[in-house]
Amino acid sequence: MTDWWLILSVLGLMITGFFFIYSAKYLPSETNDLLSWQGGFREWFKSDHNKQLIWYITGAGAATLICLVDYRILSRWSTIAYWLTIFLLILVMIPGIGKIGGGARRWFDFKVFMLQPSEFAKLTFILLLAQFLSRPRKELALFGNFWRAVGIIVLPFVLILMEPDLGSSIVFIPIGLTMMLVAGIPLPYLGVMVGSITIAAAILVGSILFLPPEAKVKKFIKLKPYQEDRLRVFIGQDYYIPPDATKREHREIRRKQREASHNVRQAMISVGSGGLFGTGWCNGTQNYLGFLPKGVAHNDFVFSVIAEEKGFAGSVAVLMLYLIFILSGIMIAAQARDILGRAMAVGVVTLFFSQAFINIGMNIRIMPVTGIPLPLISYGGSSVLSSMIGVGILLNVHRYRRSY
Repeated sequence: MTDWWLILSVLGLMITGFFFIYSAKYLPSETNDLLSWQGGFREWFKSDHNKQLIWYITGAGAATLICLVDYRILSRWSTIAYWLTIFLLILVMIPGIGKIGGGARRWFDFKVFMLQPSEFAKLTFILLLAQFLSRPRKELALFGNFWRAVGIIVLPFVLILMEPDLGSSIVFIPIGLTMMLVAGIPLPYLGVMVGSITIAAAILVGSILFLPPEAKVKKFIKLKPYQEDRLRVFIGQDYYIPPDATKREHREIRRKQREASHNVRQAMISVGSGGLFGTGWCNGTQNYLGFLPKGVAHNDFVFSVIAEEKGFAGSVAVLMLYLIFILSGIMIAAQARDILGRAMAVGVVTLFFSQAFINIGMNIRIMPVTGIPLPLISYGGSSVLSSMIGVGILLNVHRYRRSY
């Protein structure tokens, strides 16, 4: 039996992604045929929404294949898959192999398409951690096993953070915590983990926001300048201006501050200008007039395009699709026949929830900008393919829930 609510929500998200990636790249002064084959396949393939369509079809095929193999068999390969993605995360950081984009080295460039290994590391991590947590509760209560589970989380987290990709690394934490909670790791252990993360985050943010650049402690806490800028923009803190700065230096610092906050401000304007029902598909002035930059409108800030063109009603519709997906995933986890299936399902659901929450949050400024894609809607082949494999894992757990 198939979970049709889950499938319908996924189809709804993919249709939304296809049409609004097209809209995000729309220019009234150019020919913008949605599915035109004029000029042949090469010209057709140049359009981002058409590339996304191919990834949707490829992802649907991958999800189908994953669904056909019992998840218990999949888990036997989780160790190999995990270490393969760890190897790729190391490989991608080597100059001359990994491609730099947006200030980070996180892609393999295969000319026809770009591959981002961190997207697949999220899935192999879920599979391996689920296998590790499927042991008896007495073994999970051992403090040594708790730290082994933490190690499974920390290794990809650190490697992805080094690219640097703060957004993708962050999602490993809620996924790992939720899976360990569901599997039965003792609450005091999880409390230690949460407390440690909270203290580390407070020290990191505090050092960036409240210490001058020359402070010695900042030599040990390294973030890229654009990552520090994003945190300052989120908090609403002015840039640090040295006491002896000249008027020219003062103006230059203020100009950099305006540039750093430009995307967020334009996204907020886009969301606010949509009203109840929006300006209409492809009629968002923030988008097609270029106030919301074309380089980010179809991926990081695609939700702003939806909010402007379909308004509050369209935004709620997107949220409802994610809600249906998440509730379906929770039901699948609840009906799973064992801890292994339950942990896998919970991991995938938490992955989708975390990414959707962070992405939508940064569009409405309740979260800092981190470059996290909106699952199945933002443009990106690696993101779509990994998300669809995650859907396949959920359907797999649902399919074999009563297999004895």
